[in-house]
This record gives sequence, C-alpha cells and structure tokens, in this order.
Amino acid sequence: MNGTLTLALSKGRIFDETLPLLAAAGIEVTEDPEKSRKLILSTSQPDVRVVLVRATDVPTYVEQGGADLGVAGFDILLEHGCAGLYQPLDLRIARCRMSVATRADFDYAAAVKQGSRIRVATKYTQIARQHFADKGVHVDLIKLYGSMELAPLTGLADAIVDLVSTGSTLAANHLVEVERIMDISSRLVVNQAALKLKREPIRRLIDAFARVTETRT
Repeated sequence: MNGTLTLALSKGRIFDETLPLLAAAGIEVTEDPEKSRKLILSTSQPDVRVVLVRATDVPTYVEQGGADLGVAGFDILLEHGCAGLYQPLDLRIARCRMSVATRADFDYAAAVKQGSRIRVATKYTQIARQHFADKGVHVDLIKLYGSMELAPLTGLADAIVDLVSTGSTLAANHLVEVERIMDISSRLVVNQAALKLKREPIRRLIDAFARVTETRT
C-alpha cells in the first residue's frame, strides 16, 4: 500500500463535514460508514482510502504511521499532545466550544473569587488543568468518559469542562455555561514522514482543502 494515501476519520460529524472537502479534491467515499461494517473504505480514487477510527485515536494513527493524514478536533489534539504532527490547516468544521458549566444554583464566580477548591469533572483533564492553572483557581479534577452532565446533578462535582455546541444538552439537564475556555474546530494533521515520501499527493489534498476552507467564514 506504499503509494496509497490513507486518511483517518472518525464517524459522525467530522466524517460528514469532511466529505465536501474531499469532493473538492475530486475524491468521493464509495461506501456509507453507517451502513457498512468495514473499517477501511475505498474511494473514487484507487490510491486514496479512508480508515475509520475513534476520534481520540486519530492523532495516534497519524503520528505512528497507521495513516498518512487525518482530521481531528483541536480538543483531541490538545489532550493528545501533538508535537510530532504537522498541522497545515484549520478546516473550520465540526465547530463548537470548550466551556465550564455548573448547576444554575452554583455561584461559580463567587467560588472562584473566594479561592474555593472546585471539583471539576471532565474527560479533558489536560485542557482543564491548564485553564484553571492559568486563572490561579484550585481544582480537583475528576476524570470521566461520558455523561458529564450527571456529575453536578449527583453531587460528584461542582462543575464540568466539556464541549458545547448548541447548549441544548446543558439546558435539558438544568446546567448553565459559566465560562468559555476556547473555540474548537477540526484540523488536518499529517504524518511527518509521509509528508516527505508522498509530498505531491498530500500537497494536492492540502491545497484542495485550503481552497474550500478559505470560503468559510
């Protein structure tokens, strides 16, 4: 598979929003990942294939050479640590934000001002640790892998750090967004060795993606 370009994607929003970028490069994925059990999908270009991996695994596949390039959320890249990856483009897709949220009856501003120790549940421990350290806020981090909204409701935590898109999930669970940490979008990441060995096809793909990305506001 030496001459084949392998692109790592995760199912769902990132996959769906990458399809128009691939189309701009003349590449169509020939199988629907929701209907197929395959984890390696062929495309209309015989020398390009897509591998489906968990969103959190995309940087690892690219960095370790299991894929030549991939699309990963900036949140994942920050948590993973991405020193070994070339990041040529912010694709401006799968946009959301990383925020702090609490129960409506928790006075977050007062707790921060008073120097209270806040219990924070999150799966983004690196991002949360850095954010609160920068603010000089003392926190106890609780690592969770899902259903973050439950943590404040059950008394496990005072606050959560999580991705927020529309805010409807927070509202449905009677939580409020009290602080925006950063805006998040998905980035194109490239394996350093692949960039040298397959420079021309990778550069063509980057250029095609860049043309579409520049039209996004």
